[in-house]
Amino acid sequence: MKNGKNPTRRQKAAIKAAGFNPDNWLVFKSEASTLHIIHRNTGTTKIIHI
Repeated sequence: MKNGKNPTRRQKAAIKAAGFNPDNWLVFKSEASTLHIIHRNTGTTKIIHI
């Protein structure tokens, strides 16, 4: 499992806009146009295009 960090306020808004609950997701990679997130409990990874 990758080591995720708590999302910032702007990242939380992007996660919420993508239809996910920001409380359940951690950010493990942040690029200019994408946000790589990992679920806190299951370890599932997703890529969000900002």
